[in-house]
Amino acid sequence: MNLGPEGHRKRLRERFLRSGFDGFHDHELLELILLYAIPRRDVKPIAKALLMEFSSVSAVFDAPMEALQSVSGVGEHAAMLLSMIPRLVDRYHQDRWRQTSSFHSTQQAVAYLTAVLGTERNEVFCVLALNSRNGLIAREEIQRGSVNRTAVYPRLVVETSLKHRATAVILAHNHPGGDPSPSTADRQLTRKLKRILHDLDITVHDHIIIAGPRYFSFVEQGEME
Repeated sequence: MNLGPEGHRKRLRERFLRSGFDGFHDHELLELILLYAIPRRDVKPIAKALLMEFSSVSAVFDAPMEALQSVSGVGEHAAMLLSMIPRLVDRYHQDRWRQTSSFHSTQQAVAYLTAVLGTERNEVFCVLALNSRNGLIAREEIQRGSVNRTAVYPRLVVETSLKHRATAVILAHNHPGGDPSPSTADRQLTRKLKRILHDLDITVHDHIIIAGPRYFSFVEQGEME
């Protein structure tokens, strides 16, 4: 029986090949990633130190490289690999949804927006420009804000809609804090944009707020009347 670091690494790989990350503890997930950046070394203490420092797997992935390297045993290569994870997920989702041609339900729009906004750490406001068949012409980022605030300028939304010759739009932004409930400002902005775009014969189908796996749809909640 091989009880050394190499044996442990092999068992982690085999478990992942059998069932993905099902049954993995958080530190084991980090171990499996770290073993590709830190060869010939027991990475379990490093994985546990990372969790002790940052409290969660997601916080480890979101941490700046400098902060990751402050943990004993984490060098530049390991820090870079950990920092790449959320960016790889973002690129994967963007590529996966690139062929999306139309939205015929709130759930389709939510699935698409969760993929592109769900892992954003700062608040982002974007517009989905649609044609007369609700086909996606373009997704354009209008404004990128701090962790809890975005200033959205109606002029930019109008310019984007006209530039793409959209007949309809879906407005969307994210709440990085995890609560998708709209603020008073969100409601005021939605009414204002709907009124402005209506005068240009552009329909606002919905305003969707993404907060990780949770969402708020103004249409579903009867707030687009």
